[in-house]
Amino acid sequence: MTAVLTGWKHLRSGKVRDLYINESDELLIVASDRISAFDYILPTPIPNKGKLLTQLSLFWFDLLKEVVPNHIVSADVPAEVAGRAVIVKPLIMFPVECVARGYLAGSGWVEYQKSQTVCGIKLPAGLTDGSKLPQPIFTPATKAEDGEHDENITYEKCEEIIGKQAAEILKKLTLALYSKAHDYAATKGIILADTKFEFGIDPSGMICLGDEALTPDSSRFWEPDTHFSYDKQFVRDWLLNSGWDRNSNPPPLPDDIVAKTQERYASAFELITGRKF
Repeated sequence: MTAVLTGWKHLRSGKVRDLYINESDELLIVASDRISAFDYILPTPIPNKGKLLTQLSLFWFDLLKEVVPNHIVSADVPAEVAGRAVIVKPLIMFPVECVARGYLAGSGWVEYQKSQTVCGIKLPAGLTDGSKLPQPIFTPATKAEDGEHDENITYEKCEEIIGKQAAEILKKLTLALYSKAHDYAATKGIILADTKFEFGIDPSGMICLGDEALTPDSSRFWEPDTHFSYDKQFVRDWLLNSGWDRNSNPPPLPDDIVAKTQERYASAFELITGRKF
């Protein structure tokens, strides 16, 4: 159920966010408490998750603004969505997700076991799940419509989709953002194993960082010694162990899984920002 907001027209809803527009063509992005995994929206929300994602993204947008401009106009939003929404300028989004990986995990680990590659990039032999890579790599993915599956692609395929010049720029920006964020997170006792960025072109023709930035929904945050995760992997792991076939509607999350997910997300926020959530 989307909120009715005076002065704003509802445009569409994604897996997690609801999008509105006003008469000035500004956009209002509202982060809900919905959580998705394996390209499904789960039936159980995570209370206050939308506020946490929004506030953490604002922190990162500010920290990284010297690397690349972002789409934020204001956090002064209607009272009904206070804390969980931002006003942004419209961007023409690039149809690829820009993933940076500094460690081997997730779909990268799955591919590596089959071919010793990630998105076609050859990696050294002998790596294990969670291994630090010799250097961070850019591993783009397609952006799927709701209900479809995102797919990892090679850099060459990325060039085909958005052009060589744009691909080179987005690769450089993605790795620069990851490097700065990784080094900052390390000072707070967190490993930023990987993350996903989305970029678009603003009305002046400038490339800007859009969507969200470096949240537990779009990143892997690990405790350095144990690789304990402060992110959505905890929910993915529960789903994989639940007996769900990943082809039907996902099961509801038990109360303890919801509570532990809240704890992990809040821990990530508090460690990174130094603020209580």
